[in-house]
Amino acid sequence: MSEMLGARDQLYYLSRVDLQMLFDLLIQRGYEVVGPRVDQGAIVYDRIDCVADLPIGYTDEQSAGQYRLRTTDEQDCFGYNVGPHSWKKYLYPPLLSLMRSKQSDQGLQIERIQEKEKRYAFVGVRACEIAAMRIQDRVLMSDSHMDHLYAQRRTDALIIAVNCTQAASTCFCTSMKTGPRCTNGFDLAMTEIVDGFVLEVGSERGEEILQHLHLEKASSEMERQAQQRRERAVEQISKTMPTGDLRNKLMSNLNHPHWQDVASRCLSCANCTMVCPTCFCSSVEEVSDLTAAEVVRQRRWDSCFNVDFSHTSGAPIRDSIRSRYRQWLTHKLATWIDQFDTSGCVGCGRCITWCPVGIDLTKEVATICGESV
Repeated sequence: MSEMLGARDQLYYLSRVDLQMLFDLLIQRGYEVVGPRVDQGAIVYDRIDCVADLPIGYTDEQSAGQYRLRTTDEQDCFGYNVGPHSWKKYLYPPLLSLMRSKQSDQGLQIERIQEKEKRYAFVGVRACEIAAMRIQDRVLMSDSHMDHLYAQRRTDALIIAVNCTQAASTCFCTSMKTGPRCTNGFDLAMTEIVDGFVLEVGSERGEEILQHLHLEKASSEMERQAQQRRERAVEQISKTMPTGDLRNKLMSNLNHPHWQDVASRCLSCANCTMVCPTCFCSSVEEVSDLTAAEVVRQRRWDSCFNVDFSHTSGAPIRDSIRSRYRQWLTHKLATWIDQFDTSGCVGCGRCITWCPVGIDLTKEVATICGESV
């Protein structure tokens, strides 16, 4: 996690040819470089070793319940919007083995499973995703409930951000004040222009890497191009979230009839929580081998949309889709503030895009709060 040094006025120019030099430097320093690449018809986050792994010449079209990948004449490396993956899959793994017990001639042996330490360099992190990491920090790095694996990976992670130069119809980061420009929380931040990147330093770690790259200062024309591209993203954002006194409005409308209308459409499939960069619900289970001689305790991502998630004392507390959808939305946008002093939403729009039936939480919130969007 980057320590900010304050505002820096100087910008630098990294040519597209020299981007590989940055990747090589990170690999030499022991980082596993993770960034965007095309896989199974989507742009996802995975290990990358070279510039050719990036989704060069690809973009995506997103709307409620729809995602389409297409090629474009522009050969941008980062000319896409956020996809189904978020960085939490590396910081807070979807499946984690915690402990192992074995039955042997010497009796029962129990051992803690130590995950191999990894140092990640995240390339292509957007402003809303930096905001999401900050929110998860409040949950998983608190003094009273520290997730040590998360804390270690988060502290060691190098954040190379990319400012958005385009927006999807599902983006509403401007309403949540989380983007589209990266303002802090990064080691390096890039804005892609025609033949390279205008680069900004955000930490001591980023500055030290910059010194090894020996880059030239960005010209005024390069800075102008970068600003124009960032402004284009702002202009393309049309979706809004009604945020004025949102917590109290939602909590005073818990019996609004629109909850049932949403429930009649919702599949309770948990897609929205799986793609959300801030959701952290998990469950713990014991998994045995066929002989039951070895049992492994595993933590896996779970969701408040799963009926068994609220199962206590013989029955689930929230046994209807209406109650589960209401729990998710009011926790994300209202009671999260009570717990962590922040909203749990960063306006990335993933839950809208990847909902199979196209439920748009901004519209549902507006209806419940009696506002128009």
